[in-house]
Amino acid sequence: MTTRRAILAAGVLAASTMFAGSTFAADKLVLKASDVHPTGYPTVEAVENMGKKLDKATNGRLSVQMFPSMQLGGEKEAIEQAQVGAIAFARVSVGALGPVVDALNVVNLPYVFKNTEHMRHVIDGPIGQELLDAVTKSGKGLVGLAWMDAGARNFYDTKKPIKTIADLKGLKIRVIGNPIFVDMANAMGANGIAMGYDQVFSSLQTGVIDGAENNPPSYVFDNHYTVAKFYTIDEHLIVPEMVVMSQKIFDSLSKEEQADVKKFAREAQLEERKLWDEYEKKAMDKAKAAGVTITEVSAADKKAFQDAVKPVWDKYGPKYADMVKRIQGTN
Repeated sequence: MTTRRAILAAGVLAASTMFAGSTFAADKLVLKASDVHPTGYPTVEAVENMGKKLDKATNGRLSVQMFPSMQLGGEKEAIEQAQVGAIAFARVSVGALGPVVDALNVVNLPYVFKNTEHMRHVIDGPIGQELLDAVTKSGKGLVGLAWMDAGARNFYDTKKPIKTIADLKGLKIRVIGNPIFVDMANAMGANGIAMGYDQVFSSLQTGVIDGAENNPPSYVFDNHYTVAKFYTIDEHLIVPEMVVMSQKIFDSLSKEEQADVKKFAREAQLEERKLWDEYEKKAMDKAKAAGVTITEVSAADKKAFQDAVKPVWDKYGPKYADMVKRIQGTN
């Protein structure tokens, strides 16, 4: 049995046990949550705080048990476990959710957002709610609850500073397992390699990959900076993250409990943002102190990066044309 199947099988068993234990109205229900990041990471902390509010609002009937640091597998596994009801909450990148709910891929297009502030305006407004609803209405067994800020994604590698688009040529770069991202890396001259987040650190160590791309906190606090000493700020992707809930478990709750879950998830969305800004600064400070070579791509050189991904837009962009227009028209 593969590791993924083993995790899923264990999750299904846990799910059946969970539902058997929640058939009595007076029973307490422990809602399992998964995150690939460690304790103290903004997304982990925000979901844990959501759980504390749920516990208080329901007089202990509902509580959240967080499993951080990839204890239950990577993001793909978390999505699968939420779909079958093995866990209640999964905090996952929209990059990983895009292959499951296609409508989300609009925010996975490179350089679709002007900057992180623009992204926040979009996800806080009607477009953000529409995309959450798209998850809920997708029939994929998930409820879209809240957005989480994940900053801008940048390249990092073990070989050399990436100052221009030419420096990416031939580098084996890990990307999230989404065809858009593989094509993006290839269009930039790298060799895009789809890989689970849980495999990145060891693959950097062993040379299976030359680099990856992610935001500063993930790069630093998951220790990738200890082996990949070159970090390049090019902001090719500003991919928000999402908290999704198992439809099975959501439907098992009372209307009042469902309303509480939605309310506290929205509060978690705004709380995580404040935590994120502090955490991102801390990450960059730690990287600099550790001697990481940080390169900020100039405006002129960034245009070359943007021009390079035109084939990706030509391939994936047309069906999202109306939504892209609305996103780029958001102030």
